[in-house]
Amino acid sequence: MATTAPTAPVTPSADPEAANRARFELELEFVQALANPFYLHSLAQQNILEQPAFINYLKYLLYFQEKDYARFIHYPHALHHLELLQHAQFRNAMKKDEMFREYLNQQQFEHWRTWKDPTKLNATLQSEDTQMQQDMVHQ
Repeated sequence: MATTAPTAPVTPSADPEAANRARFELELEFVQALANPFYLHSLAQQNILEQPAFINYLKYLLYFQEKDYARFIHYPHALHHLELLQHAQFRNAMKKDEMFREYLNQQQFEHWRTWKDPTKLNATLQSEDTQMQQDMVHQ
């Protein structure tokens, strides 16, 4: 009767595909957390948004804006906030002004509250059509 040696479990570091998947999932989770204005404010209060390494990391995460990666995002505001975080002015505003955080939160709420409301959608489309017609008349 031959005995077999126990096999070591496959760890993410031993399997490059699993390591890449784990890294992607971590990055995806972080990017989606950026949709939360309170989380952004917390990062700013801890001076994390001022660290050059973190700013470079935010720049690296812009790959989520590509179609192949954006499809995994459940909270579209995350991509918008990721874009805004590329600008020092936005990062400074998040740190200094709690009213700015509240403004972002309110804008996000209003978007989610009305984004599928047909009356708001139709009103927006009608006003855009009217504006386009006015622009064509003035040309």
